[in-house]
Amino acid sequence: MNSEELHEIAQLLSRDRLPPDWELVDSSSHTRVARNRTLRLYYKEFKPRSPAENVKALLRGSRAERARRNGEALLHAGIQAPANVAWGRLEQGREYLFTAEVAGQGIDLWLREALSGQLAERDCLLDELGVFVGRVHATGFIHGDLRPGNVLASLEGGRYRFSLIDNERTVRFKVPPGKGLLRNLMQLNMLPPAALSLTARARFFRSWRRQMKDLSRLECGILGAEAYRWAMRRLNEKGLLTPEEAARAGL
Repeated sequence: MNSEELHEIAQLLSRDRLPPDWELVDSSSHTRVARNRTLRLYYKEFKPRSPAENVKALLRGSRAERARRNGEALLHAGIQAPANVAWGRLEQGREYLFTAEVAGQGIDLWLREALSGQLAERDCLLDELGVFVGRVHATGFIHGDLRPGNVLASLEGGRYRFSLIDNERTVRFKVPPGKGLLRNLMQLNMLPPAALSLTARARFFRSWRRQMKDLSRLECGILGAEAYRWAMRRLNEKGLLTPEEAARAGL
């Protein structure tokens, strides 16, 4: 399918008309996302959020441009992300981006469903996830929203293969700032204790820490502890912790 045909599909989707074989996917109020399982394509439409968006676009590029650029930067660094297929502009300042589907499902689904009760396999996933996220950070990338659902995992040849999606706000630094590392680690920790125990989180963290050669053991320990406390506070504020879980987290 060429870019002209995809542009026609984008125009239909932007007008709430679903072409054959396309289905809508849950997304934020500022985007529209659709999927074609046959073509293995995703469509993402970026809707203007505020007048300030135009000023930001002049300085940093539009959200669609940043998503495209960041995805290419990740792939160039050897980090799996959806490949860009086509992009363009729509009416009312909207833009769209078609990307190739990447294999896998969010690690939250792996931990809650696919690997439920399979402790040895879960530990393997967490070990390899720690290496992957540590490599992302050691390469200088801070993901804009590293929630568990934005890290996809697939099992290939007995090893887990990870991909990053939703890369619009991903930034690469020469040296990743501690605040960004802390936020990413907090975002990954946004799973209740029933889904992931403290021991399991520590397993991931040890693998992550081994990739962070420029940070001391103490610095890594401070980041890990504060990321966990921050995540537990947020989960508790959202009403996702039981009183017992909150007490064990020191809240």
